Amino acid sequence: MKKVILLFCIACTCITVSAQKKENGSLYIEHPAIKVVNDFINASVAGDSAQIASFLTDGFKAYNGTTSTFYSDSGMNKKQFINTLLMYNRHLDYYSRNAIPGSYPDALVYKKDNKNDMTTVQNWNIIKGVEKETGVKIDAAAFGIYNVTKDGKIASIINYSNGRVIDQIDASFTNRTNGKIYDHHPNINTIRKIMYAFEHGDIDKSLSAYSEDAKFSDINTEWGKNWGLADEKAGRENFLKNYEIKSIDIIGYPDYLEYEQGNARSVLSWWRINLIRKSDKKAIALPLHLNDDFDENGKIVSEISYFSETLLMKK
Repeated sequence: MKKVILLFCIACTCITVSAQKKENGSLYIEHPAIKVVNDFINASVAGDSAQIASFLTDGFKAYNGTTSTFYSDSGMNKKQFINTLLMYNRHLDYYSRNAIPGSYPDALVYKKDNKNDMTTVQNWNIIKGVEKETGVKIDAAAFGIYNVTKDGKIASIINYSNGRVIDQIDASFTNRTNGKIYDHHPNINTIRKIMYAFEHGDIDKSLSAYSEDAKFSDINTEWGKNWGLADEKAGRENFLKNYEIKSIDIIGYPDYLEYEQGNARSVLSWWRINLIRKSDKKAIALPLHLNDDFDENGKIVSEISYFSETLLMKK
């Protein structure tokens, strides 16, 4: 009996799922409307205002899908939209707009509420370029919905894109501060103390200012690779086995940067490490730049070191 009931339930579920499906038109991977949209995009990248206008209906409207409000947004008219579109060509070097790799446009012809026989084209693009005056790089995804008439004209466009890069460009036209720079600060004192502890071979003291979960990296390792406190200690011990530190000299003075955005704290410092390689008694002057990030308690949470590994190698 249980088996009969189970089969009955499965049958009812299948009938219900089947009954919920209802077609509302056709989806095309090839369609004349897709060519219209592609040709329009090429004209916009070329900056050809007359050709851009030829693709749009007289009553054309454009909407920003990320900022528009349903009841109050009347959209941009044809002239306003063309002027906005041309700004990309005028203000960007290396401007391009291509399909996101692996994507392709879709053409949808709806049955319901499609009295004007429109075709809706959806496409996914990457917009690239470099703003000519500010040097801000654009490398952003965009999604567009184009309603194309049966005569091959675009009646409306809804664009969805990341506006933060435009905000970055706008902000770059004016001077703006982002925190304070100190030439004297307790965090600077910390860096000096741990560097001179290392000069005197005091490994434990040279690592005393780091948090237990501090991360280390350097310019000679692959991007994204880092290591922890235990490995850093082993590395410093091995370094002292192979090199004698004659002196560590500060170059200029460290800067402590206290950023407004992100609540970040960094000490930038520059050094000359004078070494003797023990294996062949060769003297080496090693330039070193450190970028140390601090937490609110004055502990170092990450350190990136910049130096030439080649200078340490035997030739």
